[in-house]
Amino acid sequence: MKKLKLILVTLLSLLLLAACGSKKSSGEVTTDPSTLAKQLAEETVTSDTLSEVSTDIMASTYFVDTTKIEASSAYMSTGASACEAAVIKCSDADYASEVSDLLKQRVSNQKDLYSSYNAGETTKLENAIIKTSGNYVVLCVCDDTSKAEEILKNAGF
Repeated sequence: MKKLKLILVTLLSLLLLAACGSKKSSGEVTTDPSTLAKQLAEETVTSDTLSEVSTDIMASTYFVDTTKIEASSAYMSTGASACEAAVIKCSDADYASEVSDLLKQRVSNQKDLYSSYNAGETTKLENAIIKTSGNYVVLCVCDDTSKAEEILKNAGF
């Protein structure tokens, strides 16, 4: 009888441990690009109001190939600040790596531009967040990077 109880307790413990391990793993994006980009734009930018831009504007700004993108959303400033948020779901991880490089180039170009007329914004660009997770790539230039990191962590980045 004691052996049976011991076996049952062991099995129950294993089941509980297995249930705890089923939480979403890091690196698993759990939201769509539109929702995440909007959340980043609204909750991390306080110095400006960002507006959602069309896919065409996004493609010409970041130089991405829209035929290799499954879904995307981008919010940009009118130019008063360097703030922007973009979330791009690529058709494959190889293109996500390429998009990440394009976003890094965008940030570099913006640093050069803002340093000539609004140097205060370059700090935001130096702290720009560019992350990839599977087929997803995100860019966030904002006022509150710790809030952005929290949002991205919760989304699986």
